[in-house]
Amino acid sequence: MKNIILFKYKKTLFFFFIILSVFSGYAFYQYVYLDMQVDKDKIGTVVDQFNGVDVYYNGSTGNVSGRNLTKDGYNLGQKYQCVEFIKRYYYQRFNHKMPDSYGHAKSYFDESIPDGQLNPKRNLLQFHNGSPTKPQVDDIIVFGFSKYGHVAIISKVTDDEIEIVQQNPGPKASSRATYPLIFKDGIWKIDNFRVLGYLRKNK
Repeated sequence: MKNIILFKYKKTLFFFFIILSVFSGYAFYQYVYLDMQVDKDKIGTVVDQFNGVDVYYNGSTGNVSGRNLTKDGYNLGQKYQCVEFIKRYYYQRFNHKMPDSYGHAKSYFDESIPDGQLNPKRNLLQFHNGSPTKPQVDDIIVFGFSKYGHVAIISKVTDDEIEIVQQNPGPKASSRATYPLIFKDGIWKIDNFRVLGYLRKNK
């Protein structure tokens, strides 16, 4: 009996160390290897532009180069994170200030708000991924992956595809990306399980 218990204990311990090793290896890859791919001299340089609003290189997704504030004190966010770009885009293009100027990318989408209703923290209409309302250019798209999520601007829309422009996608990713767009049974859905939805200025 003791031998069986000891065997089960050793087996559990073995699997624990395997899992720990996997997570440690992933953490090393994320924070050491990928960081080595970052061109630190390039941080803060313009890598793209959409509707006159610049997209800056940030290298590692965890890099922060200080807070960006407008002349009137509005908080645009941490340089050069994804959130800083979408808020700067809406400020420069629409003179839009969000009532709540803080929060990680994922927090820009509120699951409790019904489709097509106002998100009061952002003062923007919110649409779920799977809405009768088609995504359109200038919408803020919100991704729910990881602890913090990701946000970008929709830069192009057809009947079967969208393109986004993004800041801080990581050292290996491009500032542009495309995703399939599906229309079925009166519902538009961006074919990516990480997409929570999209936000739009109420005109």
